[in-house]
Amino acid sequence: MTAHKPGDPTTLNRLYGRSKGKPLRAGQQGLVDNLLPKISMPEDGPITAEGLFGDDRPLHFEIGFGGGEHMAARADMLPGHGFIGAEPFINGVAQALMHVAGDNGAHPPLGNVRIHHGDALEVLARIPDASLSFLYLLHPDPWPKARHAKRRMMNDGPVDMFAAKLKPGGEFRFGTDHAIYLRHALMVMQRHTDQFEWLCDKPLDFQKRPGGWPETRYEAKARAVYKHEVWYFRYRRKG
Repeated sequence: MTAHKPGDPTTLNRLYGRSKGKPLRAGQQGLVDNLLPKISMPEDGPITAEGLFGDDRPLHFEIGFGGGEHMAARADMLPGHGFIGAEPFINGVAQALMHVAGDNGAHPPLGNVRIHHGDALEVLARIPDASLSFLYLLHPDPWPKARHAKRRMMNDGPVDMFAAKLKPGGEFRFGTDHAIYLRHALMVMQRHTDQFEWLCDKPLDFQKRPGGWPETRYEAKARAVYKHEVWYFRYRRKG
């Protein structure tokens, strides 16, 4: 048992931050109008690989996929796997849809991606326990002020949910370039050592992006514009 009192993880986080930015271009709006309804989550009921993709394939879930670069690259890398991404920012959803559609012929359309425009925890709650092979939380909003710490996705309630939804041996990947969030996340994960094993033997394991971990636009911007260090964490769900 965990030492903290987990409670209901769906009540410990709510959706904060913006949901839209500059107006979408005509092509992006067309994808939102025509492609998104075809690959969105069903409105109710359990969310399973069989229901989404027609077979029992490994299932991945990305929380807050931004522009969808990582999700699309992983989906292209693993065509036999199924990918679910959740993102509240409509401009990010539109960018991800461009990747799914094939980036104007740059690659074939991705048939193994499903998208939820909205709160990730609402969808995650509908996935049966022990269903996910991978779960990703990459460069989430850091909410750096102490009074906003409860808004961070890396908190006990959500992490309990992550543990519940991952299969034994499944992997949770977390990345950030924000030192305050880094310290907060490490403290939270230290309270979940009965659920997760940190896959780290030496500092380089979290200072260098592992193989099979595509770069996100936020990571690239953090390095190039803000000159931030980036940290990468891999946790295995204990059986």
